[in-house]
Amino acid sequence: MSLTNIAPTSELQALDAAHHMHPFTANGALAKKGARIIVRADGVRLTDSDGQELIDGMAGLWCVNIGYGRTELAEAAARQMRELPYYNTFFQTSHVPALKLAAKLAELAPGDLNHVFFACSGSEANDTNLRMVRQYWALKGQPQRHIVISRKNGYHGSTMGGGSLGGMSGMHAQGGLPIPGIVHIDQPHWYLEGGDMTPEAFGLARAQQLEAKILELGPDNVAAFIAEPVQGAGGVIIPPESYWPEIQRIVDKYGILLIADEVITGFGRTGYWFASEGYGIRPHIITIAKGLSSGYQPIGGSIVCDEVAHTIAQDEFNHGYTYSGHPVAAAVALENLRILEEEGIITRVRHETAPYLAQAWGSLADHPLVGEAVSRGMMASLALTPDKASRARFAADPGTVGYICREYSFGNNLVMRHVYDRMIIAPPLVITRADIDELIARARKTLDQTYAHLQREGMLKAAA
Repeated sequence: MSLTNIAPTSELQALDAAHHMHPFTANGALAKKGARIIVRADGVRLTDSDGQELIDGMAGLWCVNIGYGRTELAEAAARQMRELPYYNTFFQTSHVPALKLAAKLAELAPGDLNHVFFACSGSEANDTNLRMVRQYWALKGQPQRHIVISRKNGYHGSTMGGGSLGGMSGMHAQGGLPIPGIVHIDQPHWYLEGGDMTPEAFGLARAQQLEAKILELGPDNVAAFIAEPVQGAGGVIIPPESYWPEIQRIVDKYGILLIADEVITGFGRTGYWFASEGYGIRPHIITIAKGLSSGYQPIGGSIVCDEVAHTIAQDEFNHGYTYSGHPVAAAVALENLRILEEEGIITRVRHETAPYLAQAWGSLADHPLVGEAVSRGMMASLALTPDKASRARFAADPGTVGYICREYSFGNNLVMRHVYDRMIIAPPLVITRADIDELIARARKTLDQTYAHLQREGMLKAAA
């Protein structure tokens, strides 16, 4: 494919290094190495400035659900820009794209989740949730109910509020996080932390930590519990089947608000419009972003149940963003939802491509470097280990082996992410069986190269 209007890669890398600060990156090291410059994309494939074609195994950043190159979304954005490029939803005003999108989301969401507060990202939406649940309890005459319980290794964004709600130790080490009023319990990560317990027993034990923490803090002090149905950035951690029913029992027992962070899992990622449906979760609030517009425009929000929304409506909610419900972003999101629905993409994921991916991805478990290969819908992960039988960690610092594997994957033109020593994918929902076959072939080649590298360097050693 010929590329037009593209400067030489070295010039682009130099410009990037001189002025562009990357997120979650040691920018000094990247400046020396040089960023890979992505210039176009179509379907599930990216093209870089050297003309190399990559399979995007991460759907951008978990978000390009309908794939790249859908001109319908570009046309929706152009129409809206010509008609109403921007107006706010403050000062007792609204506009058609925002109100139509809110109505459509209320139609798609489970239960009585009939109200939407818009943001520009999942991080912003979770900041909204933090303020909303505290205001809810204040209006209910219980202002002392301000503590939110979350999970270690959970991810809820990188703002002060979202980063505090999340349980990433690396994030908490910078910037004075977490802010007060947020506490964390352990994650339901059986493979790494389950020891000799069965997954079912472990799932129950980890869920019951929520009840223990509620009792420790005092039920009258706890506002909400927030969690991802499947942990995404934590490594595609799929909880044991016993976990979510017990969580639901506990929040029901103590009257705690439940926030399901579906920034990653929403809009078909697990084969349902919302993963909460697949797990039988009944949240009071669902956090949304990413797949809402397939990443074509920045938009996020909170889908809120009747009880919380009606209570919040009793007083002025002193919160909002300049771009809440931006008309162009909302118009693009509406077109994205139309495509997901009318083309039956989510149904096809649940009944066709996700089962095929599960089988193909599961075949990688026979590799000597892989301890487990698991998936849920269009999310999958591999646990790398020097000893399959004991699920051992590597003697090297956590993430060392995962980074080596990621570098080989990138060299094989497969975007596969590492979280410590766990390899993860979340491809566009439109990926075909042929694409999956090619992805698996590149992943297996990557594992072979990583294994040979570890053998050469004497790194196939288990931690003491």
